[in-house]
Amino acid sequence: MPSAEVWVGNWRPHRPRGPIAALYGSPGPKYGLPGLTGSSQHDPTKLKAPMFSFGARHSSRCESSPGPSYLIPSNVTRVGRDGTPAFSLQSRPKEPAVFQAPGPGKYSPEHSEKAVFRSAPAFSLSGRCKEFNIIQTPGPASYTLPPVLGSKTVATCTAPTYSFSGRSKTGGFSEDLKKTPGPAAYKVVDPCIYSKKPPQFSMTGRNFPTGETTQKPGPGAHYPEQVTFTKAKAPSFSFGLRHSDYILPLIENVPE
Repeated sequence: MPSAEVWVGNWRPHRPRGPIAALYGSPGPKYGLPGLTGSSQHDPTKLKAPMFSFGARHSSRCESSPGPSYLIPSNVTRVGRDGTPAFSLQSRPKEPAVFQAPGPGKYSPEHSEKAVFRSAPAFSLSGRCKEFNIIQTPGPASYTLPPVLGSKTVATCTAPTYSFSGRSKTGGFSEDLKKTPGPAAYKVVDPCIYSKKPPQFSMTGRNFPTGETTQKPGPGAHYPEQVTFTKAKAPSFSFGLRHSDYILPLIENVPE
C-alpha cells in the first residue's frame, strides 16, 4: 500500500567521504580557462570543429584568367613569332666630326733634346703643399737614443754597479734586544687539547619555588552555569551563510 508520506529518495544527509569543491571558496570568474570557440587560444585538450570563413567579394574583372582582356599580339602563334620583318623609326644619328690632323707647325723638335740626348739634372722650386700643416713629420730632435752610461743601457756593455741602501734595524748594532718577547709573553697550552679532558661543572642560579604572589582564579572566576560539555544544552540557532548553487534542490513531489 502506498504510504501517506512523500518519497524524497534514498539519499539522506551523511558525512562526506572526501572534500567537496562546492563547500570551499573558488576563484570564480577570475580563473580564466581557455575558450572552446574560435581558433585563437583554443583549449588544447578539446577537439576543434571544422571552421569556415566568408571570403572577400571578387571584382567584376578577373585578372587571373586569360579571358578577352588578355590581348595577344597578332604576330605571335602557338610556335612563336612569325618571320615577318618589323621596322621601327629611330632618331637621326649625329654627324661625325672632321678629323683634324696636326700640321708641320704643331711639332717642336727643339724640345726633344732631353729625350734624345743626355742633359744635366734640372730642379725647380714649387709651391708649398696645402697638406704641409696637416702632415707634421717628426724632426731629428724628436728621436731619443738609448743611454750609454749607467746600468740601464741597451746597446753597450756595462760594468758592475753598486748602490748604497738604507740601514736595517733588524740584525744591526742599533737593534734593541729588550723589545724581544720574554717567557711570560707566551700563553700556556691548555692540557685538554693534547690529553683527556676531565669532567667540568658549573654553578647555576638558585631556583626559587613559586610563592603566593602568583595570581590564581578565585571562586567568583568560575561559571558552572555555562558548562555544556557534561550537561545537556538547550538548542541554539545562528544565521548561516548562503548555500552553494551546487546543492541539489529538495524534491517533494515524486511521481510514483
